[in-house]
Amino acid sequence: MRSRPRVLGIVLAGGEGKRLWPLTADRAKPAVPFAGNYRLVDFALSNLVNAGFLRLCVLTQYKSHSLDRHITTTWHMSTELGNYITPVPAQQRLGPRWFTGSADAIYQSLNLVYDDEPDHIVVFGADHVYRMDPSQLVEQHISSGAGVTVAGIRVPRSEASAFGVIDADADGHIREFLEKPDDPPALPGSADETFASMGNYVFETSALIDALRSDAADESSVHDMGGSIVPMLVEEKAACVYDFAENDVPGATERDRGYWRDVGTLDAYYDAHIDLVAVHPIFNLYNREWPIFTLHPQLPPAKFVEGGFAQESIVSDGVIVSNSTVRESILSPGVRVYAGAYVEGCVLLDNVSIGRGAVVRRAILDKNVVVPDGAHIGVTPDLDRARYQVSAAGIVVLGKGQQAVV
Repeated sequence: MRSRPRVLGIVLAGGEGKRLWPLTADRAKPAVPFAGNYRLVDFALSNLVNAGFLRLCVLTQYKSHSLDRHITTTWHMSTELGNYITPVPAQQRLGPRWFTGSADAIYQSLNLVYDDEPDHIVVFGADHVYRMDPSQLVEQHISSGAGVTVAGIRVPRSEASAFGVIDADADGHIREFLEKPDDPPALPGSADETFASMGNYVFETSALIDALRSDAADESSVHDMGGSIVPMLVEEKAACVYDFAENDVPGATERDRGYWRDVGTLDAYYDAHIDLVAVHPIFNLYNREWPIFTLHPQLPPAKFVEGGFAQESIVSDGVIVSNSTVRESILSPGVRVYAGAYVEGCVLLDNVSIGRGAVVRRAILDKNVVVPDGAHIGVTPDLDRARYQVSAAGIVVLGKGQQAVV
């Protein structure tokens, strides 16, 4: 007889991530590198594993090779205890079609639920940067008796129109689930705030299965978890909200407590990196009590030679900075910065090469990008827009393997 409820984790990792192009040109959004050594999916998986949820299915679809490889080479559980983390590609079990939405992805993968026989199902997105103890979310869900509990983060009402918004009463029962409303509802007792959905849910298993079946039969549905399944359970008065502000993560500091970032755009992705490099970072990667796990490359330590230095930066293994200056930047494994170069406010992914005398400012350079000797990026905005992709906030972005122009 089980002493505690059985929980299955499902991580939705099939996102295409069009707004992160060109970083998603040949990889799924959850596989996009982050903070030097990590992939975006590592944050959701680390939170679940740290909380003791060790049976996890990662549903993949779009350009999933690098994501599948990362999961299978990085995430190993003790099979003797029945634990596993496994990527599950679209299998077309219900006919020759791909997933048409996040709800359809789970509906087409219900064999995973039937095989595991969980009491509750945790459904997390795979492309947010944050720390969270999901066990506290599950505990509240079970005690409430709800069909679904939605994790909500407090955001200013003035900014909430960009999110799915939760209208809840003082007891946490969800009255309405609103998609990007013009006039977001205020929180009880906090007129200037509202709950935005974090894209993290806990379902009572039978409630989820029933909702998925009803949704699959509705030809007008968009088959989305937040847009279809949660509103269905809200109408049945079976939905509650969990306040992320109440989540207590071991080792969290006052500065990074409650940190959560949706890195769905190039500017949000860039800003989340800049959050990491301050002396007292807004998001602290160095919390040993709640680590973010990944597979670290087999490379020698970083090296600084001939007066090269980096200030307020993250420098990964295998990096060499030679007689050059790096400020407020993230240097991923294998980056080379050659003599006389100047790098400031940049996100450099694996094996980027910055040539002699080159200047690179406020840029995201994907893997294997080569910046030739003397080239300038982020210096002359008009030239940058003529040559490269430039975000709304002026961040210059080069895709994987691209050669910069001198």
